[in-house]
Amino acid sequence: MPKIKDVANYLESIAPLKYQESYDNSGLLVGDPDAEVSGVLTTLDCIEDVVQEAIDKNCNLIVAHHPIIFGGLKSLTGNNYVERTVLKAIKNDIAIYAIHTNLDNIPTGVNKKICDKLELSGTQILSPKRNLSHLVTFIPATHLDQVLSEVHAAGAGNVGEYEECAFI
Repeated sequence: MPKIKDVANYLESIAPLKYQESYDNSGLLVGDPDAEVSGVLTTLDCIEDVVQEAIDKNCNLIVAHHPIIFGGLKSLTGNNYVERTVLKAIKNDIAIYAIHTNLDNIPTGVNKKICDKLELSGTQILSPKRNLSHLVTFIPATHLDQVLSEVHAAGAGNVGEYEECAFI
């Protein structure tokens, strides 16, 4: 039986958390990552009714696009729908995972699907993420120029004002 962290790791392999905007709050927001998954409910927004639906369907993981906890919580008294939703999830051992702007920012993500449905062409990412990670690989010397050319064409190797950087 997969654990919640297994589902989270899979989702993050598709839409890494480093792709989220600085103001966002994607990832596991509520719950025990080591708990076994009994069922997964997906939703745009996690609200009280969604937590109740998860309870009714025996799902202990909710994957929501929008994070229920967006700013910091100062209390958990149930005074608003955010606090009530989080409390209800905690009381019922339901984890909440948000996959928001990190899913928006991948080339095959939410915006791509909308463009496809609208049959748009010539689309591009307006503000692509840069300098997200380092690629470390071992390449035979005979193929070095070809591989470097391909990874640079894909956008790798940009550091500050420099383009096509590589450490060889």
